[in-house]
Amino acid sequence: MSTPVFSDEIRARLEVDAKEIIARYPRERSALLPLLHLVQAEEGFVSTKGIRFCADQLGLTTAEVTAVVTFYTMYKRRPTGEYHVGVCTNTLCAVMGGDEIFSALKDHLGVGNDQATDDGKVSVEHIECNAACDFAPVVMVNWEFFDNQTPESAKRLVDDLRLGKDVTPTRGPDRLCTWKEASRVLAGFPDGRATEGPQAGEPSLTGLRLARERGWTAPDPANLPAKDAQEGGATS
Repeated sequence: MSTPVFSDEIRARLEVDAKEIIARYPRERSALLPLLHLVQAEEGFVSTKGIRFCADQLGLTTAEVTAVVTFYTMYKRRPTGEYHVGVCTNTLCAVMGGDEIFSALKDHLGVGNDQATDDGKVSVEHIECNAACDFAPVVMVNWEFFDNQTPESAKRLVDDLRLGKDVTPTRGPDRLCTWKEASRVLAGFPDGRATEGPQAGEPSLTGLRLARERGWTAPDPANLPAKDAQEGGATS
């Protein structure tokens, strides 16, 4: 049984972008991760067709590409919602209510982990860490932050997404992009919106503000004794 492939039109379009991506790397196979984001931007997930395309572009086997796809959770093997909601359930977010939020969203939407609603608008996934512990519990939508969430605020968020309302992340761009648009950005094609909106919240800036108010500065490595300047290296 032959492996499905993209239509000639889609393949030709993807090949133009793939050529640009591959040219960025000294070794072609190093371009695999952004190429996977590229094909995910086409269909919303990495299909068998996407795997075949990446393998053909890089001279890899489909088994080699599949091994990478199934290792990284950012690549989806089945259709994802237009807005993919990731709920952090790692230690601090879990303690602050992340597990409760995740359970509430699954019940509210009638989906399981990494599944999409029937209308294809929203999918939900538990994330091990969103790297925003100072804003716990945190939810991300297409990798944009929604801080200090509660079960009720998270349910309002997904309801607004399904209704097509304008939704603004706590930090980042002024509007959410779709899952496919986010995948294309991750493939290395910026949408020009990286500097929109607030880039950091008050909890992240507190240490910097206190340091400035109190005149704290980091020591100059050039003025440190040799034993303190070294980072675990052997001394003579």
